[in-house]
Amino acid sequence: MLIDSITLLCKVKYNRSMNESQSNILKAASELFLQGGTAALSVRAIAARAGVSTIGIYSHFQGKQGILDALYIEGFSAVIDALAVDDLTADPRERVLLASRRYLDTAETFEPHYGLIFGKLDDSYQPSAEARTLAAAGFERLTEVVGGLLTADAPASARRNVALQVWALIHGFVGLKNHAVGELVDMRCWKERAMEAVEILVDGIIKRVEGQGAV
Repeated sequence: MLIDSITLLCKVKYNRSMNESQSNILKAASELFLQGGTAALSVRAIAARAGVSTIGIYSHFQGKQGILDALYIEGFSAVIDALAVDDLTADPRERVLLASRRYLDTAETFEPHYGLIFGKLDDSYQPSAEARTLAAAGFERLTEVVGGLLTADAPASARRNVALQVWALIHGFVGLKNHAVGELVDMRCWKERAMEAVEILVDGIIKRVEGQGAV
């Protein structure tokens, strides 16, 4: 599949020669991003947190842009992996529910990456063409998974529409979890609440499809 090829190429590029220093740099950048967003990611700050020289930052990642791109690609690669559920269950409904749960887990595990991918970016970072291609591949995979709820002859636009509905729902729960809403909503069981909402949406999509077929 095209998606798998794109993901593999990106992983090969960023993992082929990943050493301890590079891993420490990305970890440091992740921690700093959680604290202050892209504004906190100066080369000097990353170097200090990672225990390397500023020259080492440029040597390994060609500076801040390269680090952000590595995080962006690493994050979307994890999302795509989470959505790879075709071999885990043959039932379309179960595939969507499993993919949704794995997406929520990934968003929690890769919180800094998720914030970079879906946060408001400033002029200090714009994803590279390669990063944007991987992002498009991520939505394509989600469309394949959720589109399986529809009939085989459903148009691509309909598949993208239901994929967007599911994505918006689970992304909304991740967004609430990652923001300070504790005083307004109890988010301790946020994944369970998210999955309950996904089930309602998925069953509604299935019911709608079945109703259209009965006409």
